[in-house]
Amino acid sequence: MTPNDLSAELERRRAAGLYRRRRVQDGPQQPQGRTDGRPMLNFGSNDYLGLANHPQVITALQQGAARWGVGSGSAHLVNGHSAAHQALEEELAEFTGQPRALLFSTGYMANLGVISALAGRGDTVFEDRLNHASLLDAAVLSRATLRRYPHADAAELAHLLDADRRHPGRDAGTQAMDGNPPTRDAAQNDGAPHPNAPCLIATDGVFSMDGDLAPLPALALIARQTGAWLLVDDAHGLGVLGREGRGSLDHFGLLGAPADGLILMGTLGKAFGTFGAFVAGSDALIETLIQRARPYIYTTATPPALAEATRVSLALARREEWRREHLKTLIGRFRAGAAQLGLPLADSPTPIQPLTAGSSEHALAWSRTLESAGILVTAIRPPTVPAGTARLRITLSAAHTQADVELLLSALATLPRVQDQ
Repeated sequence: MTPNDLSAELERRRAAGLYRRRRVQDGPQQPQGRTDGRPMLNFGSNDYLGLANHPQVITALQQGAARWGVGSGSAHLVNGHSAAHQALEEELAEFTGQPRALLFSTGYMANLGVISALAGRGDTVFEDRLNHASLLDAAVLSRATLRRYPHADAAELAHLLDADRRHPGRDAGTQAMDGNPPTRDAAQNDGAPHPNAPCLIATDGVFSMDGDLAPLPALALIARQTGAWLLVDDAHGLGVLGREGRGSLDHFGLLGAPADGLILMGTLGKAFGTFGAFVAGSDALIETLIQRARPYIYTTATPPALAEATRVSLALARREEWRREHLKTLIGRFRAGAAQLGLPLADSPTPIQPLTAGSSEHALAWSRTLESAGILVTAIRPPTVPAGTARLRITLSAAHTQADVELLLSALATLPRVQDQ
């Protein structure tokens, strides 16, 4: 694309209803706030437990800055790794039931770091078609072969894995980034299984745009049977599901069992209300990431004060079970009310409640109607979701009240149905 093409491309996006714009928040993350200068009831945040503006978390950040200063100064492997970072990593490892944890600056960088460290040319990465973009991008950038299986279809994944073991590198879903197929020893492609062919299965734990859960027990069984890595991006499950908010793996009873091939990625800027991400797994995995994960090696560490704030938010998330119970109550009330209104919700038991509009134009119209009523819900459009599945991504928080949900339902009742537009 040349410089002269940029304006034309932007106009094309506007005409297709795909143009994105930023809204300016005038205050902290909380249900009642000001957006673009107007009072707004927010149903678009990932602050699932209502911790982003918690006074104890704020105090911990302030006290951490007073002790550690603002910036970390350098990457973890230079001299940016503080005692605050170390303490948080140890607490996250204990929380997730894994031997060790490693902090990353963002979830995107964590996924990129893990997949590029463990997979490359000649390897295969298998991913759910509705995975987060960071998982898909990481596989492409690793130069491994990317093969995508139908959403939550463990049986098809098993079939693809078996085919890959028998015919490594054949019928690749995505070739290496430079267009050349991954290199395999052609002499090995004899139709016999190759149990040691390197591969990695990657999936969201809770799918970020649909709110449903991956079939983790089936995926874990397949990974054990084939010797594959299983990477679970639980950005939207941690804090919300499982005992003390340990996430989707704990929800399915998969934490604590021996699993050398299990990799857990979690973010800290959603249910935990701060910022950053981590990877938890075996000692050998974490040491390998320290040595090979380029987004970890070549990025300045997050501020130590942020680690101190996250330690407090993690403790609050674990201790205050009422937040998850209240959230469940709100989810149940919202779904019951939406059903009474005949709204086409996806089958989601989580705070992510997608309301399918179909076209980008319909999703934008719905979002604008709600905004005029003082309610903020983001319209999600391609390429974030597949064409024809544009939606409102309604997210609930433990900071919402029953009255907030009733206001939302009343506003949703006024939306024109897709067939009426």
